[in-house]
Amino acid sequence: MRVLLWLLVCLTLALPATAQTAPDRTATGGAQTLADIMARQSNQVVDDSFRRDNVGDPNQAAAADQQLGTLGGVSDPEFWRALRYGTADVRVSAGGDVATVLMQDGGMHWLDFRRGPLRQYGGWLLLGTIAALVVFYLLRGKIAIDGEKTGRTVTRFKAFERFGHWMMGGSFILLGITGLITLFGRVLIAPYLGKEVNATFLELGKWVHNNVAWAFMAGLVIIFVMWVVHNLPDRTDLVWISQAGGIVGSKHPPAKKFNAGQKVIFWSVVLFGTSISITGVSLLFPYELPMFAKTFALANDIGLSSLLGLGELSETMAPQEEMQLAQLWHAILAFVLMAIVIAHIYIGSVGMEGAYDAMGSGEVDEAWAKQHHSLWLEEVQQGQSSGSKTE
Repeated sequence: MRVLLWLLVCLTLALPATAQTAPDRTATGGAQTLADIMARQSNQVVDDSFRRDNVGDPNQAAAADQQLGTLGGVSDPEFWRALRYGTADVRVSAGGDVATVLMQDGGMHWLDFRRGPLRQYGGWLLLGTIAALVVFYLLRGKIAIDGEKTGRTVTRFKAFERFGHWMMGGSFILLGITGLITLFGRVLIAPYLGKEVNATFLELGKWVHNNVAWAFMAGLVIIFVMWVVHNLPDRTDLVWISQAGGIVGSKHPPAKKFNAGQKVIFWSVVLFGTSISITGVSLLFPYELPMFAKTFALANDIGLSSLLGLGELSETMAPQEEMQLAQLWHAILAFVLMAIVIAHIYIGSVGMEGAYDAMGSGEVDEAWAKQHHSLWLEEVQQGQSSGSKTE
């Protein structure tokens, strides 16, 4: 909970956390100083209240026949500062609160974060995960079945279970690819294949992303309903974790239908996938599902923000800020989940002998089941024996 809230707060800043004491501006008549300029160039946070609050007093506007310009008592700089910081009295005939925001200064911070840290750290996370799996494979090799196969199989997953898994997994792969194209297309596709090709990919990717998202959400509900009971923590998980799933020790630890590693993947997919889905729906229907200001308000009310040393979080946001935070949070969690899914794909394919059969045909050899899910195999065999006696 603390980690997630910390990530959420980082999105609102999108700037280094280093703060600077407000300098003495009497020599400049209240304007910015050389120290302000130097601090901004070194990416430090500068207290801009000397400009943000200096928007004049529109109530003191001069009479029309005495004014020096078209703005009465408010000078042009003051007027534009009020627009920039969202304090101007903007009245529109249609469009609601969204239309009243004519200049949204936070958009530049969002853009800088998106094309900077988001691309950099997100890209390295995926490449680092793949590199680590390659190294692990070279050192450990494929996890083979101990001894000979029995030739007897047991049903690991039924058809509907495999359908839900592949619908969610396949749609997530498409969503990941199209999302990466949206984020990296400008720097990885356009310079080499041309802007027209990149534009085509973006247009097609947007259509795929917006429509396939519903399949992912449906698959997420299906796998949760089917497997949540089997993924509740129990004592066998402690043994599995202590032996690192069989890497430590000579024997594979006992496990039920899902071992501790699979439970971690399950809950990662459920929790991260749900948050990704909620922010995705918010992006599909802009300005209809604001959630960050309410989340920050709740964190302030229960004292969580103070407990984490974050101070009072902002409870008032422009609609555009809500969408920017939704997009960044959506992408950050997607990167984390993609890294987890890459590791899951590795184990379910080249990393472990016989693992693919579980989601391929649904049937696994008894030797494989005994090695990796011995407790589950015993339950299945006991159920089969009870059924035979009844008949």
